[in-house]
Amino acid sequence: MATAAAGALSLLWGWLWSERFWLPQNVSWADLEGPADGYGYPRGQHVLSVFPLAAGIFFVRLLFERFIAKPCALHIGIEDSGPYQAQPNAILEKVFISITKYPDKKRLEGLSKQLDWNVRKIQCWFRHRRNQDKPPTLTKFCESMWRFTFYLFIFCYGIRFLWSSPWFWDIGQCWYNYPFQPLSSGLYYYYIMELAFYWSLMFSQFTDIKRKDFLIMFVHHLVTIGLISFSYINNMVRVGSLVMCLHDVSDFLLEVKTQSLFLHLLGLLFFYSCVRTFSPTQFLSSFLQAAKLANYAKYQRLCDTLFVIFSAVFMVTRLGIYPFWILNTTLFESWEIIGPYTCWWLLNGLLVILQVLHVIWSYLIARIALKALIRGKVSKDDRSDVESSSEEDDVTTGTKSPCDSSSSNGANRVNGHMGNSYWAEE
Repeated sequence: MATAAAGALSLLWGWLWSERFWLPQNVSWADLEGPADGYGYPRGQHVLSVFPLAAGIFFVRLLFERFIAKPCALHIGIEDSGPYQAQPNAILEKVFISITKYPDKKRLEGLSKQLDWNVRKIQCWFRHRRNQDKPPTLTKFCESMWRFTFYLFIFCYGIRFLWSSPWFWDIGQCWYNYPFQPLSSGLYYYYIMELAFYWSLMFSQFTDIKRKDFLIMFVHHLVTIGLISFSYINNMVRVGSLVMCLHDVSDFLLEVKTQSLFLHLLGLLFFYSCVRTFSPTQFLSSFLQAAKLANYAKYQRLCDTLFVIFSAVFMVTRLGIYPFWILNTTLFESWEIIGPYTCWWLLNGLLVILQVLHVIWSYLIARIALKALIRGKVSKDDRSDVESSSEEDDVTTGTKSPCDSSSSNGANRVNGHMGNSYWAEE
């Protein structure tokens, strides 16, 4: 039995590392064992080193959020408190826990007679009770500040490294003399850090704030990890570095929505980095993360402005540069230079899936950006995890529900801004 299991494992291992799967024809693993400049050629065992590094990144994140992000949030006035707490009511709590969190018209009318409350008051209770389980702004702030800090760091590192790389200016260099392209130390660190970070995101996604696009993000992390791993093992690291840098351009824009003093410091840092690298895209990439930070700091106009700028950057990079520059070279130029093989098909399939996700997100972002331009502010996002009283319709009359003693306009100011927007939930 043990011998049979060992034989099956050996067969599986041989199939997993088949040269015909990973490498072009007439190329073997032995060909990539020889010396080369820098770190030699990529090897599969290098990928295993990301797991302790991913655990280290996650530990650093906990320290960062506890000792850096949280004090910054408290300093600018973000309170460590959740949404408005619903008043205790045993009957409504039983319905909420055991039956439904979204009662229909018939149930609302029945509860209204039983409790001698009007329907709108019961609606408001259920809305407050649903929001009660949502994470506080402080938690969102800390998550966003951590992601922003890492994205900013890795993007600045990547753009400075790629600026002096020949394939950044001539993408055909990604395929010339492939796969015999030496791995430099800079490219090695860039790849391993990115892969370890996405593994840490994969783990932390189950403990972070749950959003409506949880499944899409899970698929995104799987596709990203698969792309980085596969492209590293079969030495497509040049085009892989371009894909990573292109995504980091808008990713770190996404998180800046939370602070005032921090925003000013970031602005100086962005300007300095742009001057040093002469990269206009780096300047543009500062806006998305800045939008999130501005949101949490209650800089509504700045937040909306940065969001619209981010939307434009996202559309240009994900719907323009990515398909017409990256996909064009991986699908067509590489076909002409190196020809297709098994792993080539897999990598391009993952890249196409990534583009499908780009289209989905672009649609969601475009809807919010359009509302921001028309209404003068960013409205509620489909992915929101906190409900706004200004958007809750009375199921019996079809009118707005003026929950609480404040007016609907006051409720909108409290709940309807960017706390319910894409930035609060991304």
